[in-house]
Amino acid sequence: MAKIAVLGYGVVGSGTVEVLYKNKANLEKKAGQELEIKYILDLRDFPDSPYKDKFIKDFDTILNDPEVSVVVEVIGGIDPSYNYVKSSLLAGKSVVTSNKELVARKGAELLAIAREKGVNFFFEASVGGGIPIIRPLHQCLSANTIDEIAGILNGTTNFILTKMIRDNMSFDTALKIAQELGYAERNPSADVDGLDTCRKICILTSLAFGKHVYPDNIHTEGITKITPEDVAYCENFGGSIKLIGWAAKQEDDKVAIMVCPAFIHEDSQLAGVNDVFNAILVRGDSTGDVVFYGKGAGKLPTASAVVADIVIAVKMDKSSKSLYWEDSDQDFIEDTENITVANYLRVLDSDKKKIESIFGEVTYLTRKGAPENELAFITEPMSEKQCALNIKTLCDGSASLLGRIRVLEY
Repeated sequence: MAKIAVLGYGVVGSGTVEVLYKNKANLEKKAGQELEIKYILDLRDFPDSPYKDKFIKDFDTILNDPEVSVVVEVIGGIDPSYNYVKSSLLAGKSVVTSNKELVARKGAELLAIAREKGVNFFFEASVGGGIPIIRPLHQCLSANTIDEIAGILNGTTNFILTKMIRDNMSFDTALKIAQELGYAERNPSADVDGLDTCRKICILTSLAFGKHVYPDNIHTEGITKITPEDVAYCENFGGSIKLIGWAAKQEDDKVAIMVCPAFIHEDSQLAGVNDVFNAILVRGDSTGDVVFYGKGAGKLPTASAVVADIVIAVKMDKSSKSLYWEDSDQDFIEDTENITVANYLRVLDSDKKKIESIFGEVTYLTRKGAPENELAFITEPMSEKQCALNIKTLCDGSASLLGRIRVLEY
């Protein structure tokens, strides 16, 4: 019998317990042995829970119990999760987590400890909720050299952008609806400022390219500056605006990584992903484009991924050789100023002659009701540094920049 401890009984923790017991017989067949949750760690009391006899408040009880072979961390954040996970691995217990911040910041260290101790550190639920992506990357697609990864990795921002596009809403109005429906937190910064997406693309990039990517090194923009005017221009361009986390291998083997709102052409497999759904595009040298799609969050979808990791952890008697990446000094990450993309720009009080003298050949966009002194256009691909210099030159006089969005080819 495999004894399991669950750290945290919030949305994902309670969902994990629910899924495990609801599907217990089937899961035990797959695991090849009985599965039993011995402890649930939480500071709160749950006197009406059917599992009330399993609740404890002292982590050391779990750490010092040799019967516990798998620890499930679903508390979130770094403190105290990092200490709990590291201590569990050092004690020879496998760990399963949904904690994207922990994996993005401490993944290389924790994977190394797991390998040293002959146990596993699994985190399928940290990216994409119930969408399988971690295991496909390091197993199913292992015959490929990964060239690029791009994803809509946050359901909250995708819901907000969908409302802005479909219903011509402002960002603030769409955010309020997302909060009322429970898709966005009262403080939505982690979602709308792109931090959640950044953590997830760091995990995917680390796994795809074998070196740890730290979130602090990634240029990250959210969706708070997107306006209905930008949406209208994008629709006439023949696309939609999505918050994209993306990483692409460069010719010098460096990797360009960014999180930003992007114009995506309507022909893209990512363009039609709406509401709270996520999609992750992996571009391999043999497979071409492969897309993983589904609900990227939620109690039961995320719990499904956690429980699947539990079953695999129970079945394995040694560390996974393919789920691993090395720590890194970040020298393989392309400097942001050297990243080359096309750009959508919206400006006030300029003229086409001046725009073309600075940016060269551009494509102008239109929208209904645009004021006469507003111009929107798409540039040819250029470095981030060059684009910033060109914008500064354009706005040295009376012209002002109203909006900038990258244009990505996915």
